Amino acid sequence: MFRMLNAMILLFTLVPLSHANTTLKIATLAPDGTTWMKEMRAAAKQIKQKTDGRVKIRFYPGGVMGNDSSVLRKIRVGQLHGGAITGGGLSEIYREAQIYTLPFQFRNLQEVDAVRHVMDSQIIDGLKEKGFISFGLSEGGFAYLLSNTPVKSTDSMKGLKIWVPEGDMINASMFQELGISPIPLPLTDVLTGLQTGLINTIASAPIGAIALQWHTRVSYLTQVPLAYLYATLVVKEKAFNKLSSTDQTVVKQTLEATFNTINQQNREDNVQALSALRQQGIEFIRPSSDQQQAWEKHANATLKKLNKDEAFSEKMFNKMQILIQQQRTGD
Repeated sequence: MFRMLNAMILLFTLVPLSHANTTLKIATLAPDGTTWMKEMRAAAKQIKQKTDGRVKIRFYPGGVMGNDSSVLRKIRVGQLHGGAITGGGLSEIYREAQIYTLPFQFRNLQEVDAVRHVMDSQIIDGLKEKGFISFGLSEGGFAYLLSNTPVKSTDSMKGLKIWVPEGDMINASMFQELGISPIPLPLTDVLTGLQTGLINTIASAPIGAIALQWHTRVSYLTQVPLAYLYATLVVKEKAFNKLSSTDQTVVKQTLEATFNTINQQNREDNVQALSALRQQGIEFIRPSSDQQQAWEKHANATLKKLNKDEAFSEKMFNKMQILIQQQRTGD
């Protein structure tokens, strides 16, 4: 009897708690049925199979858990283990995460690639220092102005009522100085805002505008990249560390491979989405190169003012600009 009892005690002592079944609860704004959700559900299935059911992932898509701020708050209190968060949203925990999304920095995807090749790892490391594990950054694409009146110049921006995500002080400040009224709304209220006239302009990547049906309420697209969008899946490090080392490796390798696939697929999807917008009657407006440079100059002047309030790291901002200039000059 005592031998059996000792054997049971030894068994329970040797089997670590991390081998217990774990369900990671992940929230995302991505609607079900999108490429992102299809790929992530496929990854979750692989992880479940490769860990013999020890690790499962339960998704809460379509913003049912609220915006990025709400999701981060729920992660902090343990209601969620992680979320697919945008670069701007991640600035709440690591301010440098929004560096790519600063307005009017990139002119083309070649500049984006040159910067990301060097700086992606810095963002991922910075998130880890704040207690979050990232499995790679996924391109959302360039956000363009989509409006109900053509936008060719700063003057034609006056009087626009543009949606900005809640808490996005950088773009709100820039738009205000251009004479545009920024209207902060949660993502789930944008379509209603367009339908009611509360807003008449949005900034969105083509795939996002179509997936969320925003394109049905606008008539023009201004062909100047306003900002580069990306997102990443972050999991609270404490939750991740409860997995066994073997299961951590499975989760990490599977999600990193999935994010690499999504990153490439989104670029292709945005090209197709731009074509689809044109086919559906959206008129494309191309401002002059002088006007584009004027917007860039205005954006950087606004960013310099904001940096006095430490909205982002001047060191990282300067590094990004150097990489962009090197790409432009071929150095």
